Amino acid sequence: MSPVSIQLPPPRPQIYRSLFSSFHFSIYKTPPSPTFSPSLATSSPPLPQLTTTTSFITDSLTTTIILRSKKLNPHPNISSSHCRRYFKIMEPGFDSCVILGTFFASLFGFVFLYNLRKKIKNKKIINGNSAATLKTENYNARLHENGSADDVIIVGAGVAGAALAYTLGKDGRRVRVVERDLTEPDRIVGELLQPGGYLKLVELGLEDCVNEIDAQRILGYALFKDGKNTRLSYPLEKFHADVSGRSFHNGRFIQRMREKAATLPNVKLEQGAVTSLLEENGTIKGVQYKTKDGQELRAYAPLTIVCDGCFSNLRRFLCNSKVDVPSCFVGLVLENCQLPFANHGHVVLADPSPILFYPISSTEIRCLVDVPGQKLPSIANGEMAKYLKNVVAPQVPPVLHDAFISAIDNGNIRTMPNRSMPADPLPTPGAILMGDAFNMRHPLTGGGMTVALSDIVVLRDLLKPLRDLNDAASLTKYLESFYTLRKPVASTINTLAGALYKVFSASPDQARKEMRQACFDYLSLGGIFSSGPVALLSGLNPRPLSLVMHFFAVAIYGVGRLLLPFPSPKAFWIGGRLISSAAGIIFPIIKAEGVRQMFFPATIPAIYRPPPINDASYDKPK
Repeated sequence: MSPVSIQLPPPRPQIYRSLFSSFHFSIYKTPPSPTFSPSLATSSPPLPQLTTTTSFITDSLTTTIILRSKKLNPHPNISSSHCRRYFKIMEPGFDSCVILGTFFASLFGFVFLYNLRKKIKNKKIINGNSAATLKTENYNARLHENGSADDVIIVGAGVAGAALAYTLGKDGRRVRVVERDLTEPDRIVGELLQPGGYLKLVELGLEDCVNEIDAQRILGYALFKDGKNTRLSYPLEKFHADVSGRSFHNGRFIQRMREKAATLPNVKLEQGAVTSLLEENGTIKGVQYKTKDGQELRAYAPLTIVCDGCFSNLRRFLCNSKVDVPSCFVGLVLENCQLPFANHGHVVLADPSPILFYPISSTEIRCLVDVPGQKLPSIANGEMAKYLKNVVAPQVPPVLHDAFISAIDNGNIRTMPNRSMPADPLPTPGAILMGDAFNMRHPLTGGGMTVALSDIVVLRDLLKPLRDLNDAASLTKYLESFYTLRKPVASTINTLAGALYKVFSASPDQARKEMRQACFDYLSLGGIFSSGPVALLSGLNPRPLSLVMHFFAVAIYGVGRLLLPFPSPKAFWIGGRLISSAAGIIFPIIKAEGVRQMFFPATIPAIYRPPPINDASYDKPK
């Protein structure tokens, strides 16, 4: 290697002293009479013939420095001969060379340590109980342990999971569904499908799942308050005669959907409890689950969809799971009775909160009594039966009273906490949340299944152009548009459910009482005043702006009732508080849903993001 000539600044004895005490340099034999660059010769004083070349090696970097100086021994405490044996500093520049060498050595050392750390880094497994880090083998080809390959793993086979499995399977995906219990569920919620949800069911090709389960057609609602009632019909004039709401036993409906999904050869349903998500370098690669016989298995796929319901133990890794429980439902089944309005859901504005009635078969009527708070009267010691008979029964419509008391005496009383959780995702490569695991609202309006089925339609349309789902990072970025595209339906139903529950619940506040009465009277006006809100509730009108307009129209109507025919200072005061109360109810819900996504979705860049394009993963338009 030819020597490199470097012009160096004047020596600094203090620096050299510390360098001599800190480093030991290996000295190579000095080559004879090195020559130096002509360019240096013209720009600096001529170098003396006496030069010393010192070569030292730092890691793989070898630097040859020609140093010169009039003074061969810059350190007064070191003899000239000793200095010549170790290092000879002749002139400026030693600082720059040492800094440069140290920089490159540090850089190469960092790269080496980074690569070493990357090789030995353990895979992380997100556990349902704790985020434990386990040492696992490298993920390879997304294969299930028995050798079969999957495109999608779905955790949970409820309404959302079963419908999604059929939808993706019909599009040619290889789908594995892992469900804790494949026997028929027995729940007291998820029994009313709104007309908007039925239209999504038709769009997914699952409309026949409401057949042969004794499902009942629902054509609207009947509202009861203080001995008065009004009927609110769904605005179905523009739709096919088959379009309406449906009510049924939740378990029967789910079993029909599971059976239909299982008819596809590329959909496999397995019974097992998913205990963790498998993560590698920040990407979800699959799931670990325990089979019915206790065997621990792992399944791998490019995309894992978690839709294991309101009790999900995996959601906290994929979203900000702030769950609110404003009340609980107490469920009864009434038999041998008829509702005042056939084929209608019934809502009683009782004290302290609403009571619901709707048919779930040709001989059974579901009753759901809302009890505010999370603490319920005990069923075991008879406090619940006493509460239902003494507080609730007197407010039940007379035609249903005897059947209601009989249902209490039968003792088959069920309870279910009512959860509310806005959609607040944490986009994670390789995984996505759906259904009640992702987004919940108060079940007063029966909109949960409508939101879930609408989300499935949105996700199906986004995934349709993609053949290959293996580019997790690009897929996650592309699917960010899902959270905006779902908003019209989801946010409208979520906001209406939360707002109606607060308006329909009794309150000692006079302004809230006036708001409750104004809502009942506004809906009783008929025409657009009833069809507009019912269209929103049923999922037929997914426009959040219409919801806000109707909500404040109710508030203004309430103020008008107070001021007519003769206004008073007290009426003005209550009217102002009524408007303030209305704003205090709806604006926090809208904020939680996302103002920009609800009202200005066109400003969200993600909705214009094209799908990942490569030769194997994109279907080019024909």
